[in-house]
Amino acid sequence: MNNNLLNKDAVFLRQAKADDIGAIEQLLNRCYRETAGWTNEADLVGGIRITQSELASIIDNPQHYLFVYPKTTTGAQDGDETDELLGCIAVDMKIDADANEKAYIGMFAVHPDLQGCGVGNVILEAAETFAERHLQGNDQPSRLTMSILSHRPELLAYYQRRGYQLNGNEMPFPDDGNNGEPKRQDLALLELEKIVSS
Repeated sequence: MNNNLLNKDAVFLRQAKADDIGAIEQLLNRCYRETAGWTNEADLVGGIRITQSELASIIDNPQHYLFVYPKTTTGAQDGDETDELLGCIAVDMKIDADANEKAYIGMFAVHPDLQGCGVGNVILEAAETFAERHLQGNDQPSRLTMSILSHRPELLAYYQRRGYQLNGNEMPFPDDGNNGEPKRQDLALLELEKIVSS
């Protein structure tokens, strides 16, 4: 990959389309299940991260927004897309038990060659801004949530530096075969929360 064409100032997102499904699947499985990059879960979970049918249902869901950062011939938005994706992130609008709307951020991935360059920060900030705008008008504080795997202190620290805090919600890693196979028995999903406005 020619990183001379790529920098965090050139990052742009667009909403995912059905044509992106194969590239999204490839990016997510590479970032989460292979050993490249610092964000992978390869030591904790094996198997695939997501299937094409799951991605299709997400793209078709009007409450779920999946954004991609496509690679272009120039490294900028005005270039021709190459069918490779350099990043993605999802914002899922949810209603909690108290009828409050919140935004769940997931499927956050940055191509391993671009990790540590600030690209992920730009993508996360864009998703947060989108979520804040979507949540505006409610009389409740806007809440962003996400889940991370336990036993990932460096990832927890990354999100804490960006204002997310553990909220005490925890669930065992789903051992249903749809999310990969856990490699340790005590694996759990920890929920993080960030209140972005009031």
